[in-house]
Amino acid sequence: MSTGVTTAAVVWEQGGPFALEEVQLAPLRPDEVRVRLVAVGVCHTDLSVVAGVTPFPLPGVLGHEGVGEVVEAGPAVTRTRPGDRVLLTFTSCGRCRHCRGGHPAHCDDHLSLNLLGGRRADGTATVRAGSAELNAHFFGQSSFAREVVADERGVVVLPADLPDDDLPTLAPLGCGIQTGAGAVLNVLRPRPGTTLVVTGAGAVGLAAVMAARMTAVSRIVVADRAPERLEVARELGATDVIDAREQGIADGVLAATGGHGADHVVETTGVVSVLDETIDALAVGGCCAVVGAPRTGSRAGFDVPRLLPGRTIRGVTMGDSEPETFVPFLVGAHRRGALPLERIERRYAFEDINTAVRDAAAGTTIKPVLVF
Repeated sequence: MSTGVTTAAVVWEQGGPFALEEVQLAPLRPDEVRVRLVAVGVCHTDLSVVAGVTPFPLPGVLGHEGVGEVVEAGPAVTRTRPGDRVLLTFTSCGRCRHCRGGHPAHCDDHLSLNLLGGRRADGTATVRAGSAELNAHFFGQSSFAREVVADERGVVVLPADLPDDDLPTLAPLGCGIQTGAGAVLNVLRPRPGTTLVVTGAGAVGLAAVMAARMTAVSRIVVADRAPERLEVARELGATDVIDAREQGIADGVLAATGGHGADHVVETTGVVSVLDETIDALAVGGCCAVVGAPRTGSRAGFDVPRLLPGRTIRGVTMGDSEPETFVPFLVGAHRRGALPLERIERRYAFEDINTAVRDAAAGTTIKPVLVF
């Protein structure tokens, strides 16, 4: 089998740019596939690794929202075969109680398999630059590259009749969209007539808004500091918006709900002070799904007795998704117009990755998608 020479965007040091380098892919293991990418989304998690907020060893290859075509499959692979068009998402062990129970996003080994190690579970590298091993295997894929070695458990086969131009649009389902939509549909599952609040109108938050539109909630309230993003939130279905530069989030939620508070919250910002405010805004019996990830070791402070009447704070990873079933559901929602991803995306050539990253960091692009 070919080991594969390809081009990858390598980050050599914390805070550094992405540099396009020729790299060598390792031979496939029995449960791996080689995928030639069509596109990959740029996620906030990629940026937070570069900034040193999310732990991942450098130098390395990031990227975890790949979409493309399988060109080679290991002999033990059963989910896909060469020629399939696939979406790449997070990986999992498949053996722990969470994986067996349909919650692979909460796999016992989630951090080591997707983030911390930069290697396969056995410690071997999937990418080299010359004689040097690079840290890769990011979310089981490292899709800032023209070709990747990916774990079979992170592969979702896409419908064969999808138009070619839809593939780049679907790339962010691998993480950001799956995360925001899953927090609503898999975790909170809002009841008819309730209020759902989203803090942060980035890709994850706006995915939560689009998902909330698929439910019977009566109000969707979005808080952010960027007026242009709040306008997008309105276009996607928000009934109320809070400009956090001008109004406290808790005050805004209480005003929008006639003093009742939020029945459901999706906190996407990863800002601890925002989390504290959203907890203050919870109604009796309300639940806050914490999606945004601040720096490791961050601590929140809230009034514990306020939780006793049934208020809940729940951490959520990757929307608590089972990708084999949830991603096809999201693909179907997009095809019928219920998940208008193109409204928040902007495409860039892969060679323009540093421009895309700057635009994402500056907030001028909600969701960059790199096209090969």
